[in-house]
Amino acid sequence: MIKAIIIDDEAHVRLDIANKIATNFSSEIQVIGEADTVSKGITIIEELQPDLLFLDVHLGSGTSFDILNTLKIKEFETIFITGFDTHAIKAIKVGALDYILKPIAEDEFITAVNKAIANKNKGQENHLDKLIEISTEYFNGIQNKRVILKTTENVYAVYEDDIIYCKSDGNYTTFYTKLPERIVVSKSIKKVEEILSEGTFIRCHQSYIVNKKYVSKYNKQGTLTLISEIKVPVSSRRKDYTLNKIF
Repeated sequence: MIKAIIIDDEAHVRLDIANKIATNFSSEIQVIGEADTVSKGITIIEELQPDLLFLDVHLGSGTSFDILNTLKIKEFETIFITGFDTHAIKAIKVGALDYILKPIAEDEFITAVNKAIANKNKGQENHLDKLIEISTEYFNGIQNKRVILKTTENVYAVYEDDIIYCKSDGNYTTFYTKLPERIVVSKSIKKVEEILSEGTFIRCHQSYIVNKKYVSKYNKQGTLTLISEIKVPVSSRRKDYTLNKIF
């Protein structure tokens, strides 16, 4: 029986993975633990010594690479779980490891797990050390990642850390940053969400994305307060998700 640990900062994702294992691999895989932060992940891996790790790339307290860089022994297969993140996917692909995109599709999940089981049974090298080396180039700078914003008159290279929030109006989105001017781009809020790091930016409303580092409080009227007393609404549908991701 293969022993598995699930590390993801979203409870519903951990539950989804556990249910998919129970449905498709009940006789082959046993889930022996879960964690939702970098520190808890390191502790539970060292204590329980799993054979298979389901590992979220972006964790609220850091990234999966913080875990892998800390561990001395990496004798387990790893399946990465990620949203749309070209930096992470490129590093994982070059490192010859598998990944699953959120939301997790059943067929992709089964394919990735079967591959991990086969590799484990063959005693194949897991390439984690190679991935950690590669991630220095592709991923370590993501906390200070820049995004390119094109307007009708200018092209801006803006650090994600400098983006406070975004507000959409149809097919246009305004970026409110530490720069004195507002940056209006011809992109829908959905497209903007795809280019921003999922661990830092939260879609709290149909028309708003916030940088969680600038959020100071939430009131029961459904409003987030950001720096400079900026108020941003939270939709009732996204309330639980938003509060879990930020607080």
